[in-house]
Amino acid sequence: MSQTLPERRAQGREESRGPLAELERFQRMLDETFGGLAAPLLDGGAWSPPVDIEEQDDAYLIEAELPGVKREDIEIELVGDELTISGEIKERERQGILRRRTRRVGRFEYHVRLPERVDPDGVNAQLSDGVLTVRVPKSEQAQRRRIEVSGR
Repeated sequence: MSQTLPERRAQGREESRGPLAELERFQRMLDETFGGLAAPLLDGGAWSPPVDIEEQDDAYLIEAELPGVKREDIEIELVGDELTISGEIKERERQGILRRRTRRVGRFEYHVRLPERVDPDGVNAQLSDGVLTVRVPKSEQAQRRRIEVSGR
């Protein structure tokens, strides 16, 4: 894991003020104290990507934002009605000094329990423009059907 180095300030230069500046100073203090090891402790290790779940009549569409992730670094598993998307964004080698990091790297995991029975044989996934789309079809019994009302 590369270490974020503290910024060097010119002597006599006034520190910026405000709530964001306070957070930046606190982050710098943690980085200086723990040598960049505090980020996984604060983040709880693996992180979850932003995800949208859309229910359609015959399937669930799960869209996860995974910019910069290669498809071979993504694992998708369906056990019963629980879907897990996991993988890793690998840190790239840098030539210069990293002064600030706001993009996430490392292991990610996302778990969701789908509310109805699903068809595990029909699941497919596609990665395009940094968005992973997983289509999980509902089983025949769970698909929504419109029922006509009969009578006089």
